[in-house]
Amino acid sequence: MGAIFLPFLAIVIDINPVMAEFGPFTLTWHGLFTAIGILAGVTLSVWLAKRDGIPVEVAQEIALVGVPCAIVGARLFYVVEHWDRFQNDLPSIVFGITEGGITLYGGLVGGVLGGLIYAIWHKWPIGIGLDAAAPGMILGQGIGRIGDLINGEHIAKRTDLPWGVKYLHPDSPQYQYNLLNQDPNNPLRPLDTYAVHPVAGGYELIGDFIILGILLFVCYRVIKVPGWVFCSYVAMYGIMRFFLSYFRVDEQVIGGVPVPQITAAITLGIAVIAAGILYKKPGPITPEYAMRVWGRLPEDIAPKDEGQTGAGAEATRA
Repeated sequence: MGAIFLPFLAIVIDINPVMAEFGPFTLTWHGLFTAIGILAGVTLSVWLAKRDGIPVEVAQEIALVGVPCAIVGARLFYVVEHWDRFQNDLPSIVFGITEGGITLYGGLVGGVLGGLIYAIWHKWPIGIGLDAAAPGMILGQGIGRIGDLINGEHIAKRTDLPWGVKYLHPDSPQYQYNLLNQDPNNPLRPLDTYAVHPVAGGYELIGDFIILGILLFVCYRVIKVPGWVFCSYVAMYGIMRFFLSYFRVDEQVIGGVPVPQITAAITLGIAVIAAGILYKKPGPITPEYAMRVWGRLPEDIAPKDEGQTGAGAEATRA
């Protein structure tokens, strides 16, 4: 049985989180949609970068560095947060990644740092590249959350709202959690479970696509400073993630405060600081970006080679 919508009752999902097993590797819905999200996100970012004058091969090269760094960062953050699960099973740190267990903030930090360092090393457009990366990153996150919706991996609080979700497959983490944490005043009936908030695969999924729409149809048209579209993405996602923590019960805490809320506050502060730095030093500016955003080619921006135009033309703003 798959997903069934019961009006004014709950959305019932009875799908095996595991799609297939290949020796020590397990392919889950989470892993599948994460891969689809990465492909879709990179495609969108490369297209946006090309439109603003960054050659396709340059954008692809940055992605080839940024994506692996994002995966490593996402996994490392999760392992550090849940070290008690891995200290006696170190191989699962690597082989268990297809089953889930990544932290989006870790992916954000790892991917951005990897791509940023590589771009700075090659003296490529920093602010423009970050702006192109932002919509692709949030698109990838949104698509990846579809797998979370199917698997029920992120443990959420119970709800009586009509869009609450019931995970009935015995291998679903949410089903297992409910089974082990029953309400004495409302014990579960056989083959039943509690409805919970669709936090990651519902609220965050919708929020991700709302942020994507704002980035593409508002920020890209209004913001005139290279890099500020990316800063807007970090700020919006941080604010959303801060409030979503109130609906989850599986987050590690420090001093009673969920780690994602602490991380959200830190990244929000970093976004503000980065916005100030990028305002003064946005990095190289391409003629394509200048014409699209400012509608003119400033005097201090000119193609490297006389007569050169298109994606290969670059210039530097003092």
